[in-house]
Amino acid sequence: MEKKKILTGDRPTGRLHIGHYFGSLVNRIEMQNSGEYDPHILIADVQALTDNFNNPEKVRKNVKEVMLDYLSVGIDPEKTTIVIQSMIPEIAELTVFYSNLVTIARLERNPTVKTEIAQKREIFGESVTYGFLGYPVSQAADITAFQGKYVPVGEDQLPLIEQCREIVRKFNSIYGEVLVEPEAVLSKAKRIKGLDGNDKMGKSLGNAIYLSDTPEEITKKVMSAVTDPNRIRKDDKGNPDVCMVSYYHNLFTSKEDCKAVCEECKAGKRGCVACKKQLAQNIIDYLAPMREKRKYYEDRPELVDKLLIEGTEKGREDAKETMRKVRHAMRLDYFDV
Repeated sequence: MEKKKILTGDRPTGRLHIGHYFGSLVNRIEMQNSGEYDPHILIADVQALTDNFNNPEKVRKNVKEVMLDYLSVGIDPEKTTIVIQSMIPEIAELTVFYSNLVTIARLERNPTVKTEIAQKREIFGESVTYGFLGYPVSQAADITAFQGKYVPVGEDQLPLIEQCREIVRKFNSIYGEVLVEPEAVLSKAKRIKGLDGNDKMGKSLGNAIYLSDTPEEITKKVMSAVTDPNRIRKDDKGNPDVCMVSYYHNLFTSKEDCKAVCEECKAGKRGCVACKKQLAQNIIDYLAPMREKRKYYEDRPELVDKLLIEGTEKGREDAKETMRKVRHAMRLDYFDV
């Protein structure tokens, strides 16, 4: 039975944190190990440059950091094709062709793009770049270059997949049935809140625990986590529902121990410091195998490079075949070379 081809990706703007892990990486590992899928993961460095254009070194460095995170959590290059976006020129070529099939007005109406532009006003001011406004076109090229049929996304990303589907339909209506129209698959992943209670976890907010954090860094971050603001003294009765330490215990503590933590908090029998120390140790223990595996690859940079090269070369073969069909359909295959 032919495996289902799926495409996912990450922008290399920083190391991956536990929000990424529970949000998408767990699902990717399950899919790669199921035997039902042919997963491709794109390290989207070109897309990362749309709002990091003045800091290319940051993007370059984080390509390797993200790859190390993938390997540390169990993404297997033997089962998952990992590709560096900028090393696939066919994606850039497709982006140019697709840009003729979508209007600026349509891009400006895209809800996801509108939201992200509003979030990045400090970068762009009132002058949004062509590259950022048009990144959904580039994303459509990412997906179709590998003939990705399924794209696991959260609800907030659905408008981007619909934009891709529109481009594919427009292309096929003009040039013939060449491209695969992708289907969005709503991810089972959950969004993890930051240590400060913010719905979003990220480096810029300073509220994230990274997969590669040391035990000391984890402990320091957990000790600063937001707790019940109405609980002043140790023996005050607490409300676990408004405490981020309790929230994280649900992720990293057994159900039985988590229940005990909540009951003791409500009864005023457990102080916040003790609760945080237990949580920090649980997170340290949970991430220990990942840190160990990451260290293995950190000590072998030539192996990491080899895996990136091999994955990108494999992915480019798919993209070349797609491009051959596209150029033929567009009557751009002037010479049979």
